[in-house]
Amino acid sequence: MPGATDNALVLSDAQKEHFMKYGFVKVEGCFTRAQADEFTSKLWVRLGMSPTDKSTWHTERTNMPSHGNILVSDFAPKAWAAICELLGGEERISETMRTWSDGFIVNLGKEEYNSDQDLNYRELDGWHNDGDFFVHFLDSPEQALLVIPLWSDIDSKAGGTVICADGIKPIAQHLYDHPEGVTPWMRSVDDPSHADYEGREFWLDLAQDPSKTRDESFYEATGKVGDVFLLHPFMLHTASKNLSRQIRVITNPPVSLKEPFRYYRQDGNYSMVEQKTLNDLGELEGVPGWHITQPRRGWIPRRVKRMEEMKKQELERLNSLNSLNSLKKDQPVQP
Repeated sequence: MPGATDNALVLSDAQKEHFMKYGFVKVEGCFTRAQADEFTSKLWVRLGMSPTDKSTWHTERTNMPSHGNILVSDFAPKAWAAICELLGGEERISETMRTWSDGFIVNLGKEEYNSDQDLNYRELDGWHNDGDFFVHFLDSPEQALLVIPLWSDIDSKAGGTVICADGIKPIAQHLYDHPEGVTPWMRSVDDPSHADYEGREFWLDLAQDPSKTRDESFYEATGKVGDVFLLHPFMLHTASKNLSRQIRVITNPPVSLKEPFRYYRQDGNYSMVEQKTLNDLGELEGVPGWHITQPRRGWIPRRVKRMEEMKKQELERLNSLNSLNSLKKDQPVQP
């Protein structure tokens, strides 16, 4: 496999410094183009579109359901080693969250888009931090990193994820201030409206206000097939406009910990993610008095029902293709 590391340390000092300053790192060449082609081979059938006929690109962005998984340590050992390094060692990572799925996120743009148009990061409307399947606490183990493998080449203005490094600090502070927990939409579980609310006001306020996030803290996640971005779990980010209408395919597989992050370790053996959080809180030595005040629990987002219906439609397309291929095989060869 390319880049085999046997979980050796792969991040350079410059990459570590970059993560501690900006909350993300780009690890290049984690898997080959051939690996990507094989893993995405059924993507277009599942979408019901053609990669060479833009008239079939009926949907701007599609978050596809998952049908299968690959073990990251086998498929992309360099990426896995970097993940382990950021989280303080493989032994801290949950055994159940060590795979990448084929739940691809496809961004094809719109017919009216063109690459001469401006891309204003602050005006994008999808700002959020990940983890819509659990109640969030400062130390939540469910979303320990945001991972973005690139399954296609992504240039500027080609639909790459836009991230805002300045967003980590206020999100960390918000979670610190709410030990009772907040919903995936950052609303306190003590708020009477929390169960029904799904809105982005909290994040949009951060992304749109120059007094809260600097212009220079915005970045596009661009790169080549096989590159992998590793982002702090509180990273503020959004889908962007694919103005160039190049094919853009990524995934966002979560990584979970066996136990919650620990923001007070007497030996000071913090993971890089923990230390970045503490740095942004202004608590370099830890927060010994902080603890959650309500039980951890999962959250069922509305997207689950949408994914179930999409998966049903994809299976119908795949079954139709299999039936057609079987019919062709059964037909006699014409003399």
